[in-house]
Amino acid sequence: MIVVDDIRKSFGEVEVLRGVSLRVERGEVVSIVGASGAGKSTLLQIMGTLMRPDSGEIEIDGLHPCRMNDRRLSAFRNGKIGFVFQFHHLLPEFDARENVMIPALIGGMSKRDADRRARELLETVGLAGRINHKPSALSGGEQQRVAIARALVNSPAVVLADEPSGNLDSATRDEINSLFLSLRERFDQTFVIVTHDETLAATADRKIVMSDGQII
Repeated sequence: MIVVDDIRKSFGEVEVLRGVSLRVERGEVVSIVGASGAGKSTLLQIMGTLMRPDSGEIEIDGLHPCRMNDRRLSAFRNGKIGFVFQFHHLLPEFDARENVMIPALIGGMSKRDADRRARELLETVGLAGRINHKPSALSGGEQQRVAIARALVNSPAVVLADEPSGNLDSATRDEINSLFLSLRERFDQTFVIVTHDETLAATADRKIVMSDGQII
């Protein structure tokens, strides 16, 4: 599903990624761990096409995003990649259903189909009774479930998660961790998860350890 080949990235004089290469198979859950500053989040942002590498190549679902212009890249990102962040980035003026619908509508899905898809996913993540609640009326764990449903709405090739349980209490964190694994089983979904949570990292199919901009 993902091939990363000799990715390098510097910010000024600081080389953050130093020749990173990895493969992620379809339906695999991969965790990336390491100390702060190891390059984990930079790698995830490059894999998510939010940042371009200085050199190297990325292939996602058989396509090469680094070779795309900005317009094509935006459409590729919306359709092929789902994102889950530590802070949920839900739009406060919209309810849970509407937040999940937005990427689908941007991608050209009809309002009727986007509504049906959003309702199905919110039910799948355990929020059937909360679909009309705005983020301010939802707990942190519920907001993260909405964010996960939003990440899945376009049936992406891969979901990239950056510290998805880092802002949650321990009980809610365990629920979110279990949710990732259940979604993989249900949708054969590929996940790449950057985390400091060793429990989450250990439940992945494979744990990748980074240090000083390299995989060790």
